[in-house]
Amino acid sequence: MTDMAGASDYDVLVVGFGPTGAVAAGQLGRLGHRTLVIDRLAAVYDKPRAIALDHEIFRHFDNMGLTDAVSPYIEPFTASEHFGVDGQLIRRIDMVAKPYPLGYTPSMVFSQPEVEAELRRHATGFPNVRVELGVELLDLVQTSDRVEAHLKDSDGRHRSVTARYVIGCDGASSAVRQIAGLGLEDLIFDEPWLVVDMRVNESALARLPQCSAQFCDPARPVSFLIGPKNHRRWEIMLLPGEDAQQMERPDNVWKLLSPWITPGDGDLWRAASYRFHALVAADWRNGRILVAGDAAHQQPPFIGQGMCQGLRDATNLVWKLDRVLKGVSSDSLLDSYTVERKQHVIELTGKIKAIGRSICERDPAAARRRDAQILADGGGKPLLLTRQEIIPPLRAGCLAQHEMPARGSLFPQPRIASGNTVRLLDELTGPGWRLFVDGRSNDAAALLSLCAARPDISGAAVAPAGAVAPNALEETEEVLANWFDRHGVIAAIVRPDHYVFGTARNITELDGLLREIDVRRRDVPVELNKISDLRMERTP
Repeated sequence: MTDMAGASDYDVLVVGFGPTGAVAAGQLGRLGHRTLVIDRLAAVYDKPRAIALDHEIFRHFDNMGLTDAVSPYIEPFTASEHFGVDGQLIRRIDMVAKPYPLGYTPSMVFSQPEVEAELRRHATGFPNVRVELGVELLDLVQTSDRVEAHLKDSDGRHRSVTARYVIGCDGASSAVRQIAGLGLEDLIFDEPWLVVDMRVNESALARLPQCSAQFCDPARPVSFLIGPKNHRRWEIMLLPGEDAQQMERPDNVWKLLSPWITPGDGDLWRAASYRFHALVAADWRNGRILVAGDAAHQQPPFIGQGMCQGLRDATNLVWKLDRVLKGVSSDSLLDSYTVERKQHVIELTGKIKAIGRSICERDPAAARRRDAQILADGGGKPLLLTRQEIIPPLRAGCLAQHEMPARGSLFPQPRIASGNTVRLLDELTGPGWRLFVDGRSNDAAALLSLCAARPDISGAAVAPAGAVAPNALEETEEVLANWFDRHGVIAAIVRPDHYVFGTARNITELDGLLREIDVRRRDVPVELNKISDLRMERTP
């Protein structure tokens, strides 16, 4: 992995051991790269911050072998009901229906301290991953083939280490981002909110809403979220003239919670004031230094995608970094990281902002117009949306050059009959580069033969029971068969992070994709993936 002529101490230095840094370190460890992780803090923060994750993120947890470890701290996310000025239901955001496209509950809530501890435990289980806590980053100096990091230990001792690449996962005030000179772009959202987490007594749970809720009251917008077990969260908009620190005081918190709960109904776990921002780094890479998670972007929390975005960064970056470190792809492959993730963050943040502006409307007349419009959009009934339709695909980057069905979308994960059991697709194929073909096609064998001699791409045919070609995997719920039919294709090439590189309707198109994939993975010219048109509309 490491060029021993002038070798660096490590292949990768990960700065920050929160969820994004821990996932990056765990994935790098599994791939065999010598990794150093540092963090200024010595322990996991013991109070909840992030509360939501989705099936894409859980799929990566499963690929990492973490399902059993994290599942006790994860539960399905209830629907979110939005109530208008007069308390009427105007909108409902729920999950897509079964059969679930990725094989897991699409939306979940979790307890961050426990899940983060398991992510850390997983990363430290690899002998090639070293974790040093209580260590502060002072400076980074790049040369042509490495980065020298100047560190300060908890005892005040200064020292230096070198790594071939550095990933800054060190939060919103990221030292890595600042040292690398990666500026932030303002996506124009800045609202003061108070976040209150409660452990509610069993006797009081039944009196609280049984779904998560958004109270779009112009007098004071409030979000209510149902967390795991007896964890309940209120996010309460602060009004002009209210002092954020004063509003964190327990007496003020209980006044704000009085419509729902009293001090005798549970324990106040945390009350913290925040300014909900929408920011994104202008570039996510400076040479051998890259940023991820809150170091690269911050967005309002209205559909619970903050941590998910950070973990998407990690999984997007690590498979590319793996190829570069092993000498399979050129360093320019890393340019696609900014192209893919920045655009995705900007597009999703735009949708989150639109929902946030709707929730945060303070003018009563405008709020009534909002309620009427949302109900009209629902045909006179509360508008129904799914969280999954809000998440965009990748639009550009390490993808097939031309537009085609499902390009840049998440590839589904059907359940596969395996002997007397049912297993998820990734268990059978692994998470590398894969070719999947429709096992119902007469050309299934010929399609698979195109990659038979390629050790870098595994191939599999998948079909429903009763329509299975020889040696095809048998899916139990027709998830993938319906996907092939919906997009009008018979083959798909899927990246290690489960995004579709491209699809094909016939053998000729697949042959062209396989030729293109070698070029795209080796070298991704930035000029093919212009990001100048990816700016979200700025609205004051």
